[in-house]
Amino acid sequence: MLLFLVVFLLPIGLSAARHAWAGGGEGWRTADRSSAGLLPPAAAHRPALVRVLAARTVRWRGIFAVHCWLVLKPEGAPGYTRYDYTAWGEPIRMNGFEPDGRWFGQVPEVILAADGPEAAAMIPQLQAAIETYAWRNRGDYRPWPGPNSNTFVAAALEAVPGLRATLPPTAIGKDYPYDGRWLRPTPSGTGLRLSLGGYAGLTLAWVEGIELNLLGAVAGLDLRRPALKLPGLGRLGLPGREGAGTALP
Repeated sequence: MLLFLVVFLLPIGLSAARHAWAGGGEGWRTADRSSAGLLPPAAAHRPALVRVLAARTVRWRGIFAVHCWLVLKPEGAPGYTRYDYTAWGEPIRMNGFEPDGRWFGQVPEVILAADGPEAAAMIPQLQAAIETYAWRNRGDYRPWPGPNSNTFVAAALEAVPGLRATLPPTAIGKDYPYDGRWLRPTPSGTGLRLSLGGYAGLTLAWVEGIELNLLGAVAGLDLRRPALKLPGLGRLGLPGREGAGTALP
């Protein structure tokens, strides 16, 4: 019980306090959704590009979770294509927001950055995963335990064999068994993940680390890039992203 209080409830309490201190900000209708300056102008960047970005979700849900999305640009393409999975309209939303836009006022962070030949090889696999994603009909979206925006991005990344990237522990829904398999290799192929319908689970892998999922909240340890993973607070330690990005203030 003490371990549960320290590892799960205390971090969520601290995240709630941080959320209250920061304030609710503007309402979602008027919140800033402009570019955070994480991407170069598409016309000036000829190489292929892949990005996974994440930002805190809207209102009180930001205490617990982030929203993840994909940005793709084939070599020579004049613009970026952004893919979100949302609760309104058609679940898979294409170019509904700025590619690196703030998520209703919240500045995103880069989770994965790939450019050039590496990105060019990934894009067809990611596009195929998006086109064949099973939970693409109206009413399929469920914020908890999934399938949600993070389930969608996790499924797309899993379509790229050996990709050494993992979504943050605050990406609630990333462990949801979108294809019905409760026991599976991790997306990186370096370990195994057990998911009991997204409500509970355990991950043991070199890239993904050790993660215990309890009602969607994830606590764990990253050994490859030493860090603690805590519910609500996310990573405490070395950055977990593949690639870099700096947002404009």
